Amino acid sequence: MSTGSLLRTEVLFWMSNADNLTGDQSQDLVLQPIWDYLHQNHHDLLRSPLFPVVLSVSTYFLLVGLYTVLDLLAPTWPCINRYKLHPDRPVTWPQIWTTLVVTIYNHLLYIFPAAVAQWLWRPPTPLPPGAPTLWSFFLGILGCMVVFDFQYYLWHLLHHRIPWLYRTFHAIHHQYTQPFSLVTQYLSGWELFCVGFWATVDPILLQCHCLTTWGFMVFNVYVSTEDHCGYDFPWALHNLVPFGLWGGAPKHDAHHKRPATNFAPFFSHWDWLAGTHTVPTPSVNSSGLKGSNCLAQLECWVMVC
Repeated sequence: MSTGSLLRTEVLFWMSNADNLTGDQSQDLVLQPIWDYLHQNHHDLLRSPLFPVVLSVSTYFLLVGLYTVLDLLAPTWPCINRYKLHPDRPVTWPQIWTTLVVTIYNHLLYIFPAAVAQWLWRPPTPLPPGAPTLWSFFLGILGCMVVFDFQYYLWHLLHHRIPWLYRTFHAIHHQYTQPFSLVTQYLSGWELFCVGFWATVDPILLQCHCLTTWGFMVFNVYVSTEDHCGYDFPWALHNLVPFGLWGGAPKHDAHHKRPATNFAPFFSHWDWLAGTHTVPTPSVNSSGLKGSNCLAQLECWVMVC
């Protein structure tokens, strides 16, 4: 090989490595500025063992508050009511108070003491100087979702198939056949403990970065609330994920009507494989939505936001 050919080969090899290195570095730098800001300005807060609890609880009540406002406006706002799974059955104040009282009771009796114990006995969270790559961030959240989905599917199935477990722990959640957002944590203390335990332990088992862990916790709360919200919005996850792979509010609403079906909290594959999958019955608002024009949908979107 001539000297010129060898030189050209070396240059091409160096450029290829430089491109790969730049790509890796650009991927690493996507979340790094955000992590540096949090690290420098909220270091003590993020290291506190109480932070994940505060993050989850505040996210839950923020989302529930938003959906409850929509529930109260829906009877007089057709642009909201058209997206309800049961537009002829408005959420009432007695239902709101009943579920809210149980939710607050569970938080005071179970979550608050557990948070205090964690604050006293658990060491501060170590904060690594580097942020996760964008790929590892989303892959970690997806991994936690897959593990959590399997855990809760088995737990949910057993608590429906074993009468004592259902009567003792899970029956309270099925007092409402048309769920709304506050039904999300209308639970027994045992069920709330199990859900919180898996959401906390799964990121540790998968060795996720703490930023990935917090992202999964927020997303988990969001999905749980969306599953119970009682709305079929066009931007809901079950309308965005293709091939019916995602459960969503319609399928969980069907579970509350037909409790022997649709046990998984996120995906649909376990219900398909186990023969517990069912298709939601089309609601009145879905046919009305199909006949609406794009301008009406845009107007409703603006009014809801």
